[in-house]
Amino acid sequence: MAELHVRPLTFTLLRELSAERFISGAELAEKHGVSRSAISDALKEVNNLGVQVFSLTRRGYRLAEPLQLFDIDVIRQRMGSSAHRLDLRLADVIDSTNTELLNQAASGAVSGTCLAAELQTAGRGRRGRVWKSALGASLTFSLLWRFEIGAASLGGLSLAVGLAVANALRALGIDAELKWPNDIVVDDKKLGGILIETQGDMLGPMIAVIGVGLNVRLPESIKLAIDQPVTDLATESADTAVASPALNRNVLLPAILVQLVAVLDQFQRGGFGSLSDQWRALHAHQGCWVDVNGATESFVAKVLDVSEDGALVVERDGARLRLTAAEISIRHS
Repeated sequence: MAELHVRPLTFTLLRELSAERFISGAELAEKHGVSRSAISDALKEVNNLGVQVFSLTRRGYRLAEPLQLFDIDVIRQRMGSSAHRLDLRLADVIDSTNTELLNQAASGAVSGTCLAAELQTAGRGRRGRVWKSALGASLTFSLLWRFEIGAASLGGLSLAVGLAVANALRALGIDAELKWPNDIVVDDKKLGGILIETQGDMLGPMIAVIGVGLNVRLPESIKLAIDQPVTDLATESADTAVASPALNRNVLLPAILVQLVAVLDQFQRGGFGSLSDQWRALHAHQGCWVDVNGATESFVAKVLDVSEDGALVVERDGARLRLTAAEISIRHS
């Protein structure tokens, strides 16, 4: 997605518009102390965000479809006692929350700094992939966490983070499972992913910027542009009798952050080994035959276990192997 420059007034107005009723340009102009033409110009920018706004003479403006944006006060309230552990910040449009937090970390940002974006235009996945998202369609955020331990002790961190995300989703009614090393899946379709980037000394201290992306309500055009089977929370919630709380990002984000604080505390005390039984119980490929695509070769193997440092243990031709980096996919033939 090309870099976007959207004026703050545009997002302010989007937070005030609804899909249920029109609000006049004159009312909006008076409220914000600007001209009606400034209101009109600001709302023209929503087309670049993939949002449709109806405009009718003498009636004003209305959203074509409901749009839920972040409410920082609601998020903090729902985090309860965990709120004081995090410095939560929101961005309207940003290239990458991970990139921004890495920059902030270099300037001394404290552990627990969290940055969530309404729209991320250059989100990154593993192995240089692009993370595709749209306004209101995804949950994308990054969390900065400082460790006194060295890089070798951070093995399995992405798995621990995945466990926290899956626990939060399951508590909200989504049957999320884990795919080694960093995916959240439902029925082997990708629901979300994790990208962890670290900086520091090999013997410590280290910083980790933990990026999380979840598909909430993806447009069909984005689903078709992704090169693997994907799903979103709207699809997985379609059969529920009432609106799923997982679709409300002001419920979803704090639920995940509360789990992350608890899991990261546990990780710091006992490493991934103290969480491996929980992770294993949610591992979608436990005991399955999989196709393994490594850096130098591809082969078929059976998934046996996960080690205390986060390596995947597989069996290939009767021999046990430890995988620390590879692409895994379920074998269907």
